[in-house]
Amino acid sequence: MADSSTQSIIIGAPPDQVAAVICDFASYPEWTEAVRRTEVVEEYEDGYASQVRFTIDAGVMADEYVLAYGYAEDLSRIEWHLVAPSRMQKAQRGSYDLVGNPDGTCTVTYTLEVELSVGMIGMFRRKAEKMIMDTALKQLKRRVEAAGAA
Repeated sequence: MADSSTQSIIIGAPPDQVAAVICDFASYPEWTEAVRRTEVVEEYEDGYASQVRFTIDAGVMADEYVLAYGYAEDLSRIEWHLVAPSRMQKAQRGSYDLVGNPDGTCTVTYTLEVELSVGMIGMFRRKAEKMIMDTALKQLKRRVEAAGAA
């Protein structure tokens, strides 16, 4: 498996509000630029998604894949892995770790590990991962804080 990359951001909302946005897979196409469509394939008994199909189009990379999700009981950690290789990915593992701060904000740490089906020089892969993570965290922050202001 590839090396993992980690990035963090502070979001102006408590962890439960951040987790609610992360777990609302149906709304991802509304706020995540590369996600064209999502479909919850399976759910746990508590209603949280256990498998989600994603259709993405990020210009140079278009793909369709299914991720399996697991959750900490208090939703302080949401993690996933690729169910089966896709056209563009051999493997993917990731997680969001949510930590509440005394001022009512939440520090979100995003960890991502992707092994592509196509060869890519390490330097370019790391740059692409950083860009993907940076964009994902900024879009998550914008969505959560906009919902809190509404």
